[in-house]
Amino acid sequence: TRRSSDLLALHSITMKTLLFFAALFGAGFCEEIFVGDQVLRIQASSDEQIQLLQSLQALQHLQLDFWKDPAKSEIPVDVHVPFTSVQAVKAFLEHNGIEYDIMIDDLQSVLDEEKEEMRFNEKRERISGSFNFGTYHTLDNIYKAIDAMVAAYSGLVSRVQIGSSYEGRPLYVIKFSTGGTNRPAIWLDTGIHSREWVTQATALWMVNKLATEYGSDPSITSLLNKMDVLLLVVANPDGYVYTHTSNRMWRKTRSKRSGSSCIGADPNRNWDAAFGGPGADANPCSDLFHGIYAESEVEVKSVVNFIKGHGNVKAFISIHSYSQYLMYPYGYTCGSAANKAELDSVARSAASAISSLYGTRYTVGSICTTIYQSSGSSIDWAYDYGIKYAFAFELRDTGRYGFILPTNQIIPTAEETFLGLKKIFEYVRDNPY
Repeated sequence: TRRSSDLLALHSITMKTLLFFAALFGAGFCEEIFVGDQVLRIQASSDEQIQLLQSLQALQHLQLDFWKDPAKSEIPVDVHVPFTSVQAVKAFLEHNGIEYDIMIDDLQSVLDEEKEEMRFNEKRERISGSFNFGTYHTLDNIYKAIDAMVAAYSGLVSRVQIGSSYEGRPLYVIKFSTGGTNRPAIWLDTGIHSREWVTQATALWMVNKLATEYGSDPSITSLLNKMDVLLLVVANPDGYVYTHTSNRMWRKTRSKRSGSSCIGADPNRNWDAAFGGPGADANPCSDLFHGIYAESEVEVKSVVNFIKGHGNVKAFISIHSYSQYLMYPYGYTCGSAANKAELDSVARSAASAISSLYGTRYTVGSICTTIYQSSGSSIDWAYDYGIKYAFAFELRDTGRYGFILPTNQIIPTAEETFLGLKKIFEYVRDNPY
């Protein structure tokens, strides 16, 4: 078939190039570099073209990193293409009449700018002794900032270690509470996919917002007088450290398993919610690898144990990037959640609040109907466990920068996201169950 011949041609074009560059560069670097790598935005126009892109995705030798997977023709596909595969992939797309644009022309140059800005900011913070919420930080600096806020607002904010990562790093939940025992709580987590840096940065800004405005902001004050807020700022600390030291594009955990040289699992395919079903991958080398069994990843198991042990979590919100979606269950099926109309109404109210500040538009719907079928996700697990209000955010942007969102968008992203979250908080506060 034409598809088979196209894919065989791709293989022959790229294998010699791959071997050459592997020999040239392979042993010399501990940090992966992306010189000449491009991010393409691909617009399929039919189901047949989506199937071609899915076939392309399956070719491991191309080492393609899909930032947005091929699922339906109305949603663009974003893919990070290594330099060694750029020409072959473009030839494949052009031969099959699939339209594309270059989203990022040289990924390494963008990453170099990001790293240089981080270095400059770290130096400025050391000199000034202040923390800049409008930039990206290492895990150590995030944890130091958390400790400082806990010390400054000890009557409201505490730090709870709910476990340790595979490599032994603490999993810290920031607890906001005005007192009492077994109070109803709202759970939030960010950074479950480690390369989504704007989520951890947004969470830090929100920690400061809740701490500093309790007592002056009526909505925050009313919420915290009735409920606790539990915020896991870095849900995947091993992966996050790895994005700073070795591979900025790393998504998964860093667990190891016998019989495979491939590292990690996708922590948002590892929950006990139709585990191993559509939208997850059994291949340990895939970015969508679901793990060897449900809750095999200690980072996931720690959250499950904490939520079950708490026993009174009323809302579960997981914050990702990018694409500007606000979604609710289900992902593992396109069937409707029992209270779909309620979830949809709350989500649309939150999306309206988000857009009120800077005009940022969010798409609202269930995971399965909005993007694609996805098994083993956290909000599906939470919903099936009995947490009635479960939502997943995908923050800015819609694809100009993707995971490499410029720092000048961190605070605007956090500000608008918080407006949306307040709508959800208020609804959960006012509708106990």
